[in-house]
Amino acid sequence: MLMLKLVALLLTSMTLILAADLPTKKWLNLAAVKTMVAAAEAEAQKRNVQVTICIVDESGNLLFLQKADGAALNTINFAQKKARYAALYKRPSKSAADQLKKGDLQILAFPDGFPNQGGLPIKVDGQTLGGIAASGAASEVDEAIAQAAIDALLTK
Repeated sequence: MLMLKLVALLLTSMTLILAADLPTKKWLNLAAVKTMVAAAEAEAQKRNVQVTICIVDESGNLLFLQKADGAALNTINFAQKKARYAALYKRPSKSAADQLKKGDLQILAFPDGFPNQGGLPIKVDGQTLGGIAASGAASEVDEAIAQAAIDALLTK
């Protein structure tokens, strides 16, 4: 009986030691998404623009999509493409637009490449958790709306 207790204690100790070595991963939970959406909506309202807002996880999977009543239908696809690019390539979608402006056409062949400003990676402690984008206003305004959302998340 004593031997069984010792083995059980040893296994429990080993499990705790091994669990401590596992990396900690952050993710975008519902509270984080709601925080970002509220800030993006407020920024869009402040700028008096109608946009589609999209948030994706680090793999580009859709977490949130909302089209304002006055936003054009094409903004639904554009916002998703901008957010997906930002998440997958871990850089703003403006990077792709800048690359294209410099004459580098290979960006057009990249899977999920989308050379249009307005999508930003959501980074926390150096880890990319996803991407956020807005579409429907001028590209720099779209990006400012996405940035306001990220700022709200990071200051919470």
